[in-house]
Amino acid sequence: KLLLIALAIAALLLAFLTLAQAATPTPTNRYIALDAGRDHTCTLHVTGRIHCWSSGPTNLLEVPEGRYVAVSAGEWHNCAIRQEDNGITCWGRDSNAPDGAFVDVAAGWHFACAVRENSELACWGTTSFGRSVLDYGQADPPEGKFTSVSAGYLHACGLRTTGEITCWGRASFGRTNAPEGVFTQVSAGTTHSCAVRESGPAECWGMNNYGQSNAPSGTFTQVSAGAWHSCGLRETGTVECWGDEEYDQSNPSPGRYLAVSAGTRHSCALSPMSTSCWGRRDDQPLEAIAPPTTSVVTDVSSGGGEGGTTPGTPTPTPTPTPTPTTTFTTLSAGYYHTCARRSTGTIDCWGQNTYGQDADPSGSSFTAVSVGENHACALSSAGAISCWGRNANGQRDVTAGTYTAVSAGGFHTCGLTSAGAIVCWGWDAFGQSNTSTLTGTFTAVSAGYGHTCGLRSTGAIVCWGASGNGRATVPAGTYTAVSAGHSHTCGIKTDGTIACWGLNTNGQAPTTAITP
Repeated sequence: KLLLIALAIAALLLAFLTLAQAATPTPTNRYIALDAGRDHTCTLHVTGRIHCWSSGPTNLLEVPEGRYVAVSAGEWHNCAIRQEDNGITCWGRDSNAPDGAFVDVAAGWHFACAVRENSELACWGTTSFGRSVLDYGQADPPEGKFTSVSAGYLHACGLRTTGEITCWGRASFGRTNAPEGVFTQVSAGTTHSCAVRESGPAECWGMNNYGQSNAPSGTFTQVSAGAWHSCGLRETGTVECWGDEEYDQSNPSPGRYLAVSAGTRHSCALSPMSTSCWGRRDDQPLEAIAPPTTSVVTDVSSGGGEGGTTPGTPTPTPTPTPTPTTTFTTLSAGYYHTCARRSTGTIDCWGQNTYGQDADPSGSSFTAVSVGENHACALSSAGAISCWGRNANGQRDVTAGTYTAVSAGGFHTCGLTSAGAIVCWGWDAFGQSNTSTLTGTFTAVSAGYGHTCGLRSTGAIVCWGASGNGRATVPAGTYTAVSAGHSHTCGIKTDGTIACWGLNTNGQAPTTAITP
């Protein structure tokens, strides 16, 4: 159930933050992830601190001290991935997490599952109520490589590196009968599951007594399966829920959001500045599940101190925007961080540092820098590429060679060799890192999320990887530049006009050329 937000919401986030920061000071209570559990909710602050609240058991709200990169709220316990070593810490009931380094974790009902750094699954649980609650095999995951996992009531579902979904555990109501096809995200609920196809539609399966499996038409970027209801995030940032609404858990608060999570009798959504929740716990008022209304930070300027904060409350240690002593020549903005090259050849980075992506690389001979979602890469004057930050998908494992350009995508990276060839490494679920069939020479490369595009020396553009929404169908013409986004691409033609193609839900890829 982790809301690993994929770059499907990164573009919305960047747009929201740009508008918000232009109008208001930098918020002191910004959260970057949330998860709704049985009767409680947990949020992850940009500083790595976790804050949980509800009117439920207090042991679920007492977050162990530390900094984290992910959090998942379950029925009776919570789990999080530590920032320091990518290990798992759980609290509440059923907190016996395995050793090792992980990239994703999901807390379910008396069991939990996680994806190791090698993309393999691990699940664990306990014996409760005088019998084993693991009799349905939900703690016995399948073999193979996975990018994410979601733990439900008595079953779990995982998204393979190929984009296919596999579910296991109790099979009643068809909750483990995952549909065929390529997906970008999956969520396991109580007796049903939901997922988002590569092309955008949401699809649910399993019990449907309240209509929780009747996903509405249209495209989504993320979906969350709760107890008897489901919620999805539209590409416009609005939330739509379906299923049981006895406690108003399917009546979302108006607004534009970055992520949504469906719990048992409540739901919550994350916006750039705050968290909104709707529904209630039993007969208690809405305030029982609402996030705190007061600021969760006591003193930002001091960069520390937790006087007056509640246990588990985040306290930021902000990375200041650099004060230049020399001029900057190039700039690259990623998900939550930015890097720039100085005229001296050094690189400065600032923003979120969860995976070390904010760490300035050593050296003073860099000619270019490119920032991905949680990693960044730079090109030296000698033609060597250096990468830093997250490496769960091998996006930092540079293929040996001499390069003239580098492009960091969502979870993969590409480089242009001195011979004009394109080499990519990292996540390859959609073939976006596979360049084995490319022929000819190139002058530029741009790595998106699930696809990559290259500019040939002839002026033609070719794209490969995910092809949904027409993102690989390049308009005819000759080009001088290309830039691949999440699900759309744009290029500058030799006549100075701009052509875009791919997903166009927000007008990002108009069918008519943009003229000077």
